[in-house]
Amino acid sequence: MRKRTLLLATALTTGLLALPLTAASAATAKYGDDFNGDGYRDYASYDESPKLGGGILVTFGTAQGPGTVTQHLDQSSSGVYGTDEDGDGFGEVRAAADLNGDGYGDLAVAACGEDVDGRKDQGAITILWGGADGLSGSAPLANKGPKQSYDYMGGDLATGDFTGDGKQDLAVVNNGKTYVYRGGFTRSGATGSVTTLDKSSSAFDSTALIAGKVDGDSKTDLVIIGDVATGSYIASDAWFVKGGSTLTSGKTLRLESQSGNGGSADRGGDGVIADFDKDGYGDIAIGTALYSGHKGRVSLWYGSSTGPGTSSRLTQATSGVAGTPEANDEFGSSLSAGDVNGDGYQDLAVGVYGEAIDGKEYAGGVHVFKGRASGVSGTGSQWFARNSPGVPGALTSDDGIGWLVRVRDTNHDGTADLYFTGQAGSLRLPGSSSGITTTGATPANDVPVEGFLQ
Repeated sequence: MRKRTLLLATALTTGLLALPLTAASAATAKYGDDFNGDGYRDYASYDESPKLGGGILVTFGTAQGPGTVTQHLDQSSSGVYGTDEDGDGFGEVRAAADLNGDGYGDLAVAACGEDVDGRKDQGAITILWGGADGLSGSAPLANKGPKQSYDYMGGDLATGDFTGDGKQDLAVVNNGKTYVYRGGFTRSGATGSVTTLDKSSSAFDSTALIAGKVDGDSKTDLVIIGDVATGSYIASDAWFVKGGSTLTSGKTLRLESQSGNGGSADRGGDGVIADFDKDGYGDIAIGTALYSGHKGRVSLWYGSSTGPGTSSRLTQATSGVAGTPEANDEFGSSLSAGDVNGDGYQDLAVGVYGEAIDGKEYAGGVHVFKGRASGVSGTGSQWFARNSPGVPGALTSDDGIGWLVRVRDTNHDGTADLYFTGQAGSLRLPGSSSGITTTGATPANDVPVEGFLQ
């Protein structure tokens, strides 16, 4: 999950400490976020309270989705590396995988604001180990960067078998570069070598990571989003790195640019890899919310046997898409993918948290785009906001629906449901054979939507 400024309050429930006792097999965990090995995905959310430096709230999954058993961990918890300090941001960035191959998912947790040996905001990463009782024990990840102030180690994290050796690896953004820590891992930390990915031939600063299988082989590929700044423009690019025993630099896609050398950093946005056209290759979708005065757009970069190839763009000016591009809409502020109608194609949900509706500024909403053989387009897309028939809650300003969207089949009925957050509360809209429906829509305030890792 990429780091973002928390624009909306996320309601989190302080957890219980009674955890399920279940056994896991010796095989690698089926789900990287199944921390207690019971076969169900768990949900690790950022919990700002009650500690100064942040923490993690784990909600354990059940056959019906998130359950009621929870666990809270922070840097003052027994066995957790580090010290709870104001501004650490422990847990704001997280990634899950069975890093040590023991059958339990593990959680890599960044504290980008961690001060280390007097170096302010150098950042640090801790691995929390899964087990039958949930997460317990930890190991620090060695910093392979230059070790200086304001590096913000762990600005983003991604997991996958990037080398294809059957072991899970961990990719880390640190000081504008990406470091890939090769598995295996033990409870003492990483044991493999570390590869540094840096476009030294250009002014490219890594800001975000997306992991998935793009070219159809067994190895996980990596897409690195980064800022590009010169004397005449500032831009954001997506850089494809092919997985393999040697990580290979591939193509670059320009996401957006603006003239002049001003403007904000960390421009590239949120992203996901999913097979939208069902051709066996993962497709890359990246939202760039600040595009064109924060109107926003989504870039689609389709996978093939040679990596990403053709590309297209979605905005609210695309034919069949509800709404009109307006400044500060923030179209693409959050993305998620899943099969919402059970047809085998992955569908794409796009948040537009700045959308003004009926004079209500930042009311927000969510688009759902259907996957099909021809790729993602506006044809047949759906739009949901508080004023959509059947959606619970009143339309209000500053609700910001779409700041976070997630698509997941939590009840295992074969169609993924749409979850999204709002200042006035989170919502769940069920999937169905015809797509997302408001029939059966319910508030989801007790659901840890922020813990649905991509």
